[in-house]
Amino acid sequence: MIAITGATGQLGRLVITALLERVPAAQVVALVRDPQKAEDIAELGVDVRHADYSLPGTLGAALAGVEKLLLISSNELGQRANQHRAVIDAARAAGVKLVAYTSVLHADTSALGLAEEHRQTEQALQASGVPYVLLRNGWYSENYLAGVASALAHNTLLGSAGEGRISSASRADYAAAAAVVLTGNDHAGKVYELAGDDSYTLSQLAALIAQQSGTEVAYRNLPQAEYEKVLVDAGLPEPVAELLADSDAAAAKGALFDDEKQLSALIGRPTTPVAVSLQHALAK
Repeated sequence: MIAITGATGQLGRLVITALLERVPAAQVVALVRDPQKAEDIAELGVDVRHADYSLPGTLGAALAGVEKLLLISSNELGQRANQHRAVIDAARAAGVKLVAYTSVLHADTSALGLAEEHRQTEQALQASGVPYVLLRNGWYSENYLAGVASALAHNTLLGSAGEGRISSASRADYAAAAAVVLTGNDHAGKVYELAGDDSYTLSQLAALIAQQSGTEVAYRNLPQAEYEKVLVDAGLPEPVAELLADSDAAAAKGALFDDEKQLSALIGRPTTPVAVSLQHALAK
């Protein structure tokens, strides 16, 4: 039995899809906060179980019979380390034989502010005694492509990444890697630094948006504090705006770059170029 936390999230759903290409639905367990939001997953034959990071009492029963667990990091900034520890404790008590955790690229040395909670989770896994594998995911291309509509509307792509190179890949690429690890053997104890085969600067991304859309778009680099304010003024919650601005500033220092191509090696194919992901985004 293979279980996935956060199964109704953007990554979780893609992992379910990738797993069903490899194993029968009867072997897959979707762990979700709200089972009503997972009715479409249940219709696939997947076992949907209630499991809430913030309610440890829900976790034990949810993990009954589970052999391998994908712990997808929570999206509650500032609460994640404690939430993840609750899942790890429950996995240990339930006798889970492998926990795969979606960490962040180069978590141990990363300048990203969001890396701290990932480091704390990695340490909790190490101390738990449960066999584990770290999927240190790089940036999702979708993170930047979410801003394409605004860039087209204002003829400007804003950011604070300077000329830092970003080795992003699609969420589906990272989901495929998780499925490979969860259905394979001999992954316990390994650390995978996962990133796209190719990299780009935000100036290059702006040029690509202009080329594919036929609309003039230029990149405008802002100081971190100014970029954060722009995001807040655009309606993003302050913690999210702070996270995005910090991530861009860290990207300027190389935090989102990696050229080892471990992701494509793991999934057995090239990662999805950002140009292809952009085509899909523009077609929506």
